[in-house]
Amino acid sequence: MSTHDPSSDPAPEGGDKPSFDKQPPQPGGPQGVPPDPYGAPPPPPSAADPYGTPPPSGSYGAPGGYDGSPYGAPPPPAYGAPYQTGPGPVPGMPPLGGWGARILARLVDFLLVQAVAIVVVLPFANLGDQGGWVGAAWLGYALYLVYDGVMLSRDGQTFGKKLMKVRVAMLVDGSAPTSAAAWTRAATFVLPAVICCGALWWPVDGLFGVFDKPYRQCIHDKAAKTVVVSTV
Repeated sequence: MSTHDPSSDPAPEGGDKPSFDKQPPQPGGPQGVPPDPYGAPPPPPSAADPYGTPPPSGSYGAPGGYDGSPYGAPPPPAYGAPYQTGPGPVPGMPPLGGWGARILARLVDFLLVQAVAIVVVLPFANLGDQGGWVGAAWLGYALYLVYDGVMLSRDGQTFGKKLMKVRVAMLVDGSAPTSAAAWTRAATFVLPAVICCGALWWPVDGLFGVFDKPYRQCIHDKAAKTVVVSTV
């Protein structure tokens, strides 16, 4: 009979119990967050997000841009809004106003304002001498500035422009001039004539628009960022 005691045999290497330091790595990081394939540690948990879920791609500050687009481009315009293709009038804006209509509109407005100025000055000045006409001219300049600024601020049309079927529009979108644009346009048309150049300013201003391409802007249009279009 054999007296061999198997318990006295030497234990195999590592023993008969599994070694925990030799187990294969378990998938997932802390709290079950998948490990980053590039070696970055998973995001730490927080009170608002106890599982440490990484932010979605494209969120603010992420590589995809703030709107999720691959290049970080701004979102497209709202549905129905026109796409801007350049600094000029938007698609659908009426054709530019013709020079004949623009000149006649100015002439109508000028004669109208000068007539009002003469009527106002007449009780206070003698138009038979030079001083009376100078006073009427100064008053005419002031009245024209106010008249042009107020009328254009409303809808982009003076009486002369309504008669000739043209209007002033903002160059960027074709809308009626803002108050700032309307007064800038009126001041640029009137004040240089008052300050330094007299009536010579208006041919210079107008000829600038004749050679301007593609929007036929006079100097006062350039200053106000406006354009004259047809209403027919």
